[in-house]
Amino acid sequence: MLLGTQKQIDSGLFVLRVAIGCFMLVHGIQKLMGFSEMADKFPDPIGMGSQLSLVMAIGAEVGCSLLLILGLGTRIAVIPLAFTMIVALFVVHAADPWKVKELAAIFLTVYAVIFITGPGRCSLDGRLFCKTRVETSDQ
Repeated sequence: MLLGTQKQIDSGLFVLRVAIGCFMLVHGIQKLMGFSEMADKFPDPIGMGSQLSLVMAIGAEVGCSLLLILGLGTRIAVIPLAFTMIVALFVVHAADPWKVKELAAIFLTVYAVIFITGPGRCSLDGRLFCKTRVETSDQ
């Protein structure tokens, strides 16, 4: 069954990576800009303290999202992002209705897909670490 050419798959992964990275980056920048107002009242779901929990969330949502957008260290970068969404989904919003949890679930799903597939060739990882391959037929 023909699923698509390698170029189509790589292009799709590029769009997915950049879009989801930008969407999460917005969340992280909002937290960064509001750090002083949020530092003492940010949720502390795993007992690190509100301020450290906020710093860790910002690190994942800003730093790892930038790496995701670039496609650099992609599989490693999605791990903190996925962990942040797991905590949001199953701890912070555990008692909330699905409508509140849904966005975290969507982000988590996309991070899982990117972890499984990798970033594709349209990434810094692809440019730096992939050996040149001779393309075979699209079977």
